[in-house]
Amino acid sequence: MLTRIALFTAGAAVLSTLSTPAFADDSRSLTIYNQNFAVVRESVPLNLTAGLNHVTFNDITYHVEPDSVILRDPAGKRTLNVLEQNYRADPVSQDLLLSLFEGKTIDFQVQHGDKTDIVQGKIIRSGYVPHSTADFNYGNNYYYQQQAIASSANQPIIEVDGKLQFSLPGTPLFPALPDDSVLKPTLDWSIQSDQAGPLDAELGYVTSGMSWKADYNVVAPETGDDVDIVGWVTIDNQSGHTFDNAHIKLMAGDVNKVTESGTNYRTKSAFAVGGGYPGAPPVQEKTFDDFHLYTLNHATTLRDRETKQVEFTSATTVHSKVVYIYDGADIDQNQYSNWTYENIVNQPSYGTKSNPKVWSMREIVNSEANHLGIPLPKGRMRFYRKDADGQLEFTGENEIDHTPKDETLRIYTGNAFDITGERTQTNYKYDYNGHTADESFTVKVRNHKKTAATVHIVEHLYRSLNWTIAKNSDPFDKKDAHTIEFVVTIPAAGEKQVDYSAHYTW
Repeated sequence: MLTRIALFTAGAAVLSTLSTPAFADDSRSLTIYNQNFAVVRESVPLNLTAGLNHVTFNDITYHVEPDSVILRDPAGKRTLNVLEQNYRADPVSQDLLLSLFEGKTIDFQVQHGDKTDIVQGKIIRSGYVPHSTADFNYGNNYYYQQQAIASSANQPIIEVDGKLQFSLPGTPLFPALPDDSVLKPTLDWSIQSDQAGPLDAELGYVTSGMSWKADYNVVAPETGDDVDIVGWVTIDNQSGHTFDNAHIKLMAGDVNKVTESGTNYRTKSAFAVGGGYPGAPPVQEKTFDDFHLYTLNHATTLRDRETKQVEFTSATTVHSKVVYIYDGADIDQNQYSNWTYENIVNQPSYGTKSNPKVWSMREIVNSEANHLGIPLPKGRMRFYRKDADGQLEFTGENEIDHTPKDETLRIYTGNAFDITGERTQTNYKYDYNGHTADESFTVKVRNHKKTAATVHIVEHLYRSLNWTIAKNSDPFDKKDAHTIEFVVTIPAAGEKQVDYSAHYTW
C-alpha cells in the first residue's frame, strides 16, 4: 500500500510528488466506539521546508469529521502550525465529470451487439445534483429545497444531432481529468514549519462508520445450573477505508458525543467473551478514566465493509440460578399515562387486571469466586441448554447493560411454561373526606412442574405515596417506596396463596 502526499511551497511550482511506503507496523491505531464512530491515529511521513508548505493527504476514511483533525509532532521537537485545512469530499464520478463538462461536446460510446459506435453529444445539463451529503446538516428548509432541485434537475440533457434527449446516448468518454479533481476524499493543508527536514507527524481524527458489539453465549448442561460462557468481539467497518496492520482498541462505557443536529447521545460500547484460546488472551482489558479499554493483543487488517470477529475469553463452571418472578398487575401504561394519584384513587378497577405470566430470570454473580470478575460491557446474552441427545437448544436471550465486577446480573429469558399466576382484588374502600383508601388482594401461584419452585411475588403500591400493609399472610420485603416482594416456595404440582391488605393516606 502506497500513500501519496504531494508537497508544494507557497508561490512556487510543484516541488515533488512522493510515494511513501506504508506506515510502520506500530504507527496505525484505532479506538472504536459502539455507536458508529472511531478515533484514527496514523503516522504521516512529511518532508517540510522552513516556512509555508502545502500538503495534500488522501489516505483517510470517507466519513472523517474534518473539524476533529489533529496534526502534530509527537516528539514535540517541531512546531507545526496548520494555517488552513480544506476537506475535499467530491471524488471524481461520472456524474461529477459530466457537470464539469457542461456546455461542451464529448464522445459517447454506443454498443450495438458486437459493433461499437462513437456518437458526439453536447452536455446541456449533466443531471448532477451537488451538496447531497449536506441534506441533513442545514435544517428542513435546506433539505426540502435540495429535494426540489434533485427532482427537477437530476436528469441529464444531451444534444445529439441538434435534438435534445433526457438520457445519455452511451458511455461518456472524457478527454481528461480537470486539474483540481480528486480521486478520493482529501485533506489539503497549509502548514507553517519552523524548520526544514523530514518528520513523522501524527495524524488523528474522528470518523463515523465503525462500531463494535458484544455477544455472550451461555451454555448449561442437561441438568444443573453451572454454565460455560463464551463469546466474541464483533467489529464492523463501513468507513470506506481499509486499515492495514492496525492496532485496535475498543472503548466501553457511556461516552458523551454531540450529533450533527446538536443533540447529545451516549455511546454504548460492548465486548464479548470467547472460549478456548491458548496462551495470552486475544483481548486485554484495563480501566481508562471512567471507562474501560479492551485492546487486541495483535495487529490486524480491518478491511472496508468487513465484519471481523475476535475471540475474547472463556469462563467455565460459572454458577447461575433460575429466579421466577410473578408481577401480576397488568396495567396499560398508554391508557393511564396522564393519570394523577387522585385519578388512580378514584378508580377502583385501576391495576386489577391480572397478568398470568411468570418470568423466568437467570441470575449470575460477576465475581472472581464465580469464575468471572471482569467488567462486562453491554451486549446480547444468549442462553442454551443441552438436551438428552447432547444437542444445544436455545432457551432465550436478552441485552445486558454495562456490569462492573462483583455486581449481579439478572436476565429475563422468557416466561415459565409450567408456573402460572392469578391476582384478584378482594376489597376496595375509598374515603374521600377522610383521605384514605383500603385495598386487598389475593395472589395465587400454581406450580405444574415435577419439582418445587421458589417464586418472587412482586406487588406495587400505586394508589398513593403514603401506605402501610395492614394485613399480610406471608412475610414480605419492602424493595422501594412503591414495591413489596413475597418470596414463596411452591411444592411440585402445588399452589400457594398470598393475601395482603394495604392502607393508603394522602
